[in-house]
Amino acid sequence: MNDPIITTSTTPAHASEECGGRCAHETVREGLAFLGAEAARLDRRGFLTQSMLAAAALALAACGGDAITSNAPTTVGSSIKIADYSTLSSVGGVALVTLNGAPLAIVRTGTDTFIALSRVCPHEGALVTSTSTGFTCSRHGAKFGTTGTWQSGQRTSSLRSYATTYDAATGTLTIG
Repeated sequence: MNDPIITTSTTPAHASEECGGRCAHETVREGLAFLGAEAARLDRRGFLTQSMLAAAALALAACGGDAITSNAPTTVGSSIKIADYSTLSSVGGVALVTLNGAPLAIVRTGTDTFIALSRVCPHEGALVTSTSTGFTCSRHGAKFGTTGTWQSGQRTSSLRSYATTYDAATGTLTIG
């Protein structure tokens, strides 16, 4: 049956004695008047089609998890004293710090060299934890090496790294 449920006429769709000139169709028509003339012309099939298209669009938007970008800042702009972090006294040591609101992992890669990595997973923004072989995302299990390079698990990009400058005379590491 393709009879319109909602019409733009001012009389009920089926004026009869039983609805007394005032039926549910008229009530619906008045209730939806704020939607405008276009909505008033939708028949049942059109309404269902439009509803299903809207639901499909919402479902597709919800599936876009991989498009979420990391919340890691692009710069840090802070310094630390290496002596304040005992784990950084030897090569391979890792210190987990938060500088200017950015959760970081500082890794000592050589006598005078360090790397600074964001601890924010680029997949969906969960924090990564330090392990003996690198870092692991607490949300989806992505694994990153000690230099922040993605290795396995949930496919994503590598951890964001920041430029570092080490002043051996003062023992200060500046993170860009």
